Amino acid sequence: NMFEQDICPHLDSIGEITKAELLQRSQGTCQSCGAVGPNLWACLQSDCPYVGCGESYCDHSTLHAQAKKHNLTVNLTTFRVWCYVCEREVFLEQRPATGPAVPQHSPHSACQHSFKAVPIAVAEDDGSESEEDEHKPRGLTGMKNIGNSCYMNAALQALSNCPPLTQFFLDCSGLVRTDKKPALCKSYYKLISELWHKKRPSYVVPTSLSHGIKLVNPMFRGYAQQDTQEFLRCLMDQLHEELKEPLSESCGAPDEGGDDPSDHRDPGGAERPPSEDEFLSCDSGSSSDRGEGGSPGAPDDPDKPPEGSAGQTHSSSTAERHVLVHDSVCITSSNPPSYCPTAPGGFSSPAQLLFGGRKRKQSRYRSVISDIFDGSILSLVQCLTCDRVSTTVETFQDLSLPIPGKEDLAKLHSSIHQNLPAKPQALFSDGPQGWIPFIMDSIRRLVVSCTPTWFWGPLVTLEDCLAAFFAADELKGDNMYSCERCKKLRNGVKYCKVLSLPEILCVHLKRFRHEVMYSFKIGSHVAFPLEGLDLRPFLAKDSPSQITTYDLLSVICHHGTAGSGHYIAYCQNVINGQWYEFDDQYVTEVHETVVQSAEAYVLFYRKSSEESLRERQRVVALANMEEPSLLHFYISREWLNKFNTFTEPGPISNHTFLCQHGGIPPHKYQYIDDLVVMLPENVWEYLYNSFGGGPAVNHLYMCAICQVEIEALAKRRKVEVETFIKLNKEFQAEEAPSGILCISMQWFREWESFVKGKDNEPPGPIDNSKIGLMKGGHVQLKQGADYGQISEETWLYLLGLYGGGPEIAVRQTVAPVGQDMQQRERKIEAETRSL
Repeated sequence: NMFEQDICPHLDSIGEITKAELLQRSQGTCQSCGAVGPNLWACLQSDCPYVGCGESYCDHSTLHAQAKKHNLTVNLTTFRVWCYVCEREVFLEQRPATGPAVPQHSPHSACQHSFKAVPIAVAEDDGSESEEDEHKPRGLTGMKNIGNSCYMNAALQALSNCPPLTQFFLDCSGLVRTDKKPALCKSYYKLISELWHKKRPSYVVPTSLSHGIKLVNPMFRGYAQQDTQEFLRCLMDQLHEELKEPLSESCGAPDEGGDDPSDHRDPGGAERPPSEDEFLSCDSGSSSDRGEGGSPGAPDDPDKPPEGSAGQTHSSSTAERHVLVHDSVCITSSNPPSYCPTAPGGFSSPAQLLFGGRKRKQSRYRSVISDIFDGSILSLVQCLTCDRVSTTVETFQDLSLPIPGKEDLAKLHSSIHQNLPAKPQALFSDGPQGWIPFIMDSIRRLVVSCTPTWFWGPLVTLEDCLAAFFAADELKGDNMYSCERCKKLRNGVKYCKVLSLPEILCVHLKRFRHEVMYSFKIGSHVAFPLEGLDLRPFLAKDSPSQITTYDLLSVICHHGTAGSGHYIAYCQNVINGQWYEFDDQYVTEVHETVVQSAEAYVLFYRKSSEESLRERQRVVALANMEEPSLLHFYISREWLNKFNTFTEPGPISNHTFLCQHGGIPPHKYQYIDDLVVMLPENVWEYLYNSFGGGPAVNHLYMCAICQVEIEALAKRRKVEVETFIKLNKEFQAEEAPSGILCISMQWFREWESFVKGKDNEPPGPIDNSKIGLMKGGHVQLKQGADYGQISEETWLYLLGLYGGGPEIAVRQTVAPVGQDMQQRERKIEAETRSL
């Protein structure tokens, strides 16, 4: 069978050896170069006492195996065995003394009926596994470095050890469907399946996912070192785009006065820069002068920050992206202002005010990424003259926190003690003015970056970084607030609180700073808790979040300087609770004290709740009763995954597989078995009474109404395309068209995606506001605008279907002008002849 084929044929060459002997060898050094552990390897050949170093040193263990033809070696830290001939990890089931230790059985780890108390699934090919196999640590598979790819490997290992996301890809693999290129979600699913397979290899090569991410973002092409935080954002944003689904109206309306936080996503995280220009978004890719902790750049290329990083705040691509994913809603106590302090759009132009109301309603989307990682921040800006308050709700995917220095900490603690707002000019200075102070400050920063942490900085905690992030800012001087009521710049105060907490909180510490002439890294140690991180002090009063404490899942560390370095990840295995170091293809068990002393760069925290564990145990007990029931209920498989892995799964959401008419949409009916799980009546009643939601579903049928609507939509698309092609051919055939009109290519691309079936939503009214400019009471074409030319007949056809405007002509009707010109020419010719 398959298991017998996987047994290494070279196990017979192993001599008699005990675990005590291996532990004794682990205290020694490499017999060739004297290197000490971890990652020493012992030869398992009979009567061979050799101990050598691994690839992190000179790899003498491999050189010894090649020279002596010895096949098997064991890692003296993890006790994992490698065969050089088979080129894979082998398992010594008959030799438990030298094999990997089996963890103690958890009393709550038994799982049946799709309910799991140990929140992780296991990818397997055949049959059910034994109870002993079920409790073996999984996910301890390394990733090969394929050319300065440690930034990618560390990020992927950190995400892999986030149980809600990993179990979704293992338990709900039927939902991993997309027709969008490069189908990165399928590459990620394949990678997760390999990492968590019960017969895992020693390491995998993430070639497919690496190729896909390079297609998405050219920044990651080539073999230069990149920033792991930029990679995380790019990967999660692409996964969201490929897996997102529109929210049904019956899933719940947004809160009054603002959109639901999950409506639209910002690819970046939340950041609080003080200057007025930088209130344009909550993207932590924006530059910030708060403290000495800048946004991340490429650690190995200080002179050239990566695209989309801190060094490129106001690029046109970033600004355009923010407009498209506009997720901020301005709520004021008076009339809505033309400037929303934290809205991605910034100042509203007259054209936007004129035509903004005609734009189509933005669809609300969600995905497993937004369900897990999205939270929201409530920002309040108060005018100190008229006391007007504007409120903005912003979605964040991660929090980019500054690392306060010694003086910053003293002022921060003083402001907290006195309950006063910390002035940004004092707490986070904007830097010196003039060339001489700039050079002196640059030298000081360079000395600081090269000085050991124990010599320079005070103890900084993660709570200090959070307090600095959420500290009140005084908006004065160059950062004055544009008050709508006062109609001028005023002094103001900005406050910030968390409105809703995500299931998994991603925290990014801003260690890298890129100046004009150099880059440096803040090496201050930031103490962070492994358990019990409480965010209640930073929670808004009206927050619906009930659970505010978090436990650490994983931490990504950067070793080195701003000019060069290496990324590793420390992750807690969800099955045995042990901590492991993931260093490319090497996976080593470490003590939690090693994790706490790490130089953290990105941290992943997960909500913790004992009550959610007890809730799962009660449901498992109900499912095991196997009571006979006359009715069976269908429940969303995706929500069931939330119940198994979330502390706050929210109401039951069967609308993920139902249409608005209560049936199954035709395109989902083909794979409905992947979307639902059938439950007995007693389990459904308990879940429904505990969480609410619904609706109850006892019968699955394809919706006939949706089928009719699909056919009508297909007919509409066909008519619009054929009419446009016909009118455009006539336009191309005209040698001297009577009139040429302009149309915004942004709107035209949306319309083209709709009629070609790539987008189910119609584009909404025509919006030429971005290509037009008001001059002398007339709308003229803006120079450098992104537009296309169409005939007057085509314009009238599209205008009749969608409405909108304004009309912008490149060439007006020329027939009357031509007749006048001919008369003038004949008159001039007659006068010339008479002369």
